[in-house]
Amino acid sequence: MDETHNRTSLVKGAKDIAKVAKRQAAKNFSKAVDHASDEYSTHRSYNRFHNDEDEEDNYNNYNQQGGHYADNAANDDDEGASSDATEGHDDEDEIYEGEYQGVPGVSNEKQKDGQVALGKPVSDSLKSRKELENERQADEEELAQQYELIMQECGHGRFQWQLFFVLGLALMSDGVEVFVVGFVLPSAETDMCVPNSGAGWLGSIVYLGMMFGAFFWGGLSDKAGRKQCLLISLSMNGFFAFLSSFVQGYSTFLFCRMLSGFGIGGAVPIVFSYFAEVLAREKRGEHLSWLCMFWMIGGIYASAMAWAIIPHYGWSFSMGSAYQFHSWRVFVVVCALPCVSAVVALTFMPESPRFFLEVGKHDEAWMVLKQIHDTNMRARGEPERVFTVNRIKIPKHLDELVEMQNESANPVLKVLFKIKAELRGIWLTFMKCFNYPVKDNTLKLAVVWFTLSFGYYGLSVWFPDVIKHLQADDYASRVKIFVNERIEDFTFNFTVENHIHRNGVFINDRFISMKFKAVTFIDSSFYNCYFEDVTSVGSSFNNCSFVDSFFYNTDIDDTKLTNSRVINSSFHHNKTGCQMTFDDDYSAYWVYFVNFLGTLAVLPGNIVSALLMDKIGRLSMLGGSMVLSGISCIFLWFGTSESMMIFMLCLYNGLSISAWNSLDVVTAELYPTDRRGTGFGFCNAMCKLAAVLGNLIFGSLVGITKAIPILLASSVLVGGGLVGLRLPDTRANVLM
Repeated sequence: MDETHNRTSLVKGAKDIAKVAKRQAAKNFSKAVDHASDEYSTHRSYNRFHNDEDEEDNYNNYNQQGGHYADNAANDDDEGASSDATEGHDDEDEIYEGEYQGVPGVSNEKQKDGQVALGKPVSDSLKSRKELENERQADEEELAQQYELIMQECGHGRFQWQLFFVLGLALMSDGVEVFVVGFVLPSAETDMCVPNSGAGWLGSIVYLGMMFGAFFWGGLSDKAGRKQCLLISLSMNGFFAFLSSFVQGYSTFLFCRMLSGFGIGGAVPIVFSYFAEVLAREKRGEHLSWLCMFWMIGGIYASAMAWAIIPHYGWSFSMGSAYQFHSWRVFVVVCALPCVSAVVALTFMPESPRFFLEVGKHDEAWMVLKQIHDTNMRARGEPERVFTVNRIKIPKHLDELVEMQNESANPVLKVLFKIKAELRGIWLTFMKCFNYPVKDNTLKLAVVWFTLSFGYYGLSVWFPDVIKHLQADDYASRVKIFVNERIEDFTFNFTVENHIHRNGVFINDRFISMKFKAVTFIDSSFYNCYFEDVTSVGSSFNNCSFVDSFFYNTDIDDTKLTNSRVINSSFHHNKTGCQMTFDDDYSAYWVYFVNFLGTLAVLPGNIVSALLMDKIGRLSMLGGSMVLSGISCIFLWFGTSESMMIFMLCLYNGLSISAWNSLDVVTAELYPTDRRGTGFGFCNAMCKLAAVLGNLIFGSLVGITKAIPILLASSVLVGGGLVGLRLPDTRANVLM
C-alpha cells in the first residue's frame, strides 16, 4: 500500500517538474522571439518599452500572430493540462483578472516601489527626491514615444470627429459667453435702471469670473480628469446663465453672470488639452486649428440671435410692475442652448486616455484606446483589425505628504478638507509650471496671451464705441431746433424725434399714445395739456412749467423734470421702471450687424491657419499674425467714417485669428500632461485679466483721442509677437 502510494507521488512529482521545465523553456523561447522582432521592426512593436525583467515577470499568455492572438499554453501536453485543472496552480500561474475581458495586465512587480534596471527591488525611501524625479522623467519620455505610436495605430477617424464636434460645442459656448456680455449690457442696464456709476460692471464681472474659472478648472482637470471637470464647469455655466434670465435685481443678475463666467472659464483650457491628447503628432496642429472655428461660430450665433431677438420689444411680457421679462432675457436663454447641448453630448464620450495613464490607471486607458481603435477601424470597413498593444508604460508616482483626517470627522469638515486638499494640489501643480524646463516657456506664454488679449478685447470695445460715437455725431448734426413756437389745440399722436424746443408755449394740447425720442424742451410752458400713454426715451424737460396739466400712464417723472415747475397738475398711474424700446432703433440693429461682420471676417483666417499650421510652423504664424495685426492698427488713424471703421475691424479680426489659433496649439503642446490643464488655465486667466484692463482703458478713451488707443494696441501686439517668436517650436514634439 505504501509502496503504491510512493510510486504515485513520484510520478506526480515528475510530471510537475516536466511541466515547469516546459513552461520555462517556452518563456525563454518567447523572449528570444521578442528580441528578434524588435531588431527586425520597431514600427508596431511596443515590447521595446519594457526591460528584460519586465518581460519575464509580466509575460502575457497571448502571442501576436498576424494580428490575432494564440495561447502559448497549447504547447503543453494534455496530461500536464489535466494536472493543472485538478491539482491547482502556483503563484506564477495566477491569471490577471482583466485578461478575461481582453485587458492586458500590469504585473505586480512593476507596481512595486523601486524597481531598478537590474530587477532588484530597492525601497524608494533609500533614494533621493532628485533620483525619483529623474526616474519619473525617463518614464514620461518613454510613455510619450509609445503613446505617439499607439495613436498612429489607432488612426484618425470617426472617434476624433465625434469628439471634435462635442468639444466644439463647448468652445462655442465660450464664444457665446464673451459676446453675450456686450450685447446684453445696454439692455440689461436700461431695464434695471442702473445709474451711470454702476454701468459697465457687467462686462468686468463676467471676465473676472472667467479668469478665476480658467485657473481653477484648468488646474482641477489635471487632478480629476478632463471630461469630469468639463462636464461640471459647463453645467455650472448653463444653470446660472439660464437663472440670470429670470432674476430682476441688478446685483443678483451680476452674481449669476459671474458664476456663469466662472463655469465657462474652464472650457478653453480643458477643451484644447482634451482634444490634443487623442491626436497623433501629424494631425495635431491642423485639427486643433479647425477646432478654433467653433469659437467664431459661437460669435456668429450670438450676433445673429441678438440681431433677431433683442430689438423685438414686443416679445416681452410682464406680471404686474414687479416682474418684467423683456426680449433681451429671451436672448440670454437662447444663448445657453449650445452649453446644454455640449453637456448632453459629452456624457457619451470617454475620459482622455493620456490622463488615465498619467494617474496610473492602465486598464481604463487601454480600454479607451481600444475603443478609439475599434471605432476608427469599423468606420474604415476593417472591423477585423485587432488592437495590438499589450502593455503601456506608466510613469512612476512620487509620494507627497498629505494631511491625515480623522474618519469620524463631521461630514461638513470632510467636504472642507477635500476642498482644501484639491486647492493645495492645484497650487502645487501651478508652482511646477515655474520649474525647469517649462519656467521660461510659462513666462513667455503669459506675456503673449496677455498682449494679444489686451489688444484684441481692447479694440473690440473701442471699435463699436467709435462707430456709435460717429453715429451720435451724425445724429446730432441732423437735430431740428424750434424757437419761440406756439401751439394750441393740437393732438400729438406720433413720434417726435431729435428735436430741441426752446421757449415754446403749448396750450390745450393733447399728447396721446406717442413717444418723445431724443427730444429736449428748454424754457417751455405747458398750459392745460393732457398727457396719456406717453413714453420719453432720451428726453428731458429743462426749466419748464406745467400748469393745470394732467398726466396718465406716462413715464415723465422727477428724473426728467430738471428745474421744472409743476403747478396744479396731477400724475396718475405712472409707468414704473426704466422703459425699453427698440422700435425703429437703427443703431441697435447696426451694432449687432457690425459685430456679425467682424466675427464672420475671421473665417478666411481660420481656414488659412488650419491648412498652413503644420507647413509654415506655429511660431511663424503666431509672430507674423501679431506683428501684422499691430501694423494694421496704424491705418485706424484714417478711419473717419462708419464704412471705413467697419472695414478696418474686419481686417484686424482676419489677421489676428491666426495668432489665436497658433497660440492655442503651442500652449497645448508645450506643457507636460501632468500640468497641461494648469498651465493652459493660467495663460487663459492672463487673457481674461487683459480683457478686463483692455475694456477699462480703451473704453475710457472713446471720443477723447484716437492716437493713444492706436499706438497702445499697435505697440502691445508687435511686442507680444516678437516674444512669441522666442518660444520653442513644437511641430515635432510628442505629448509629454
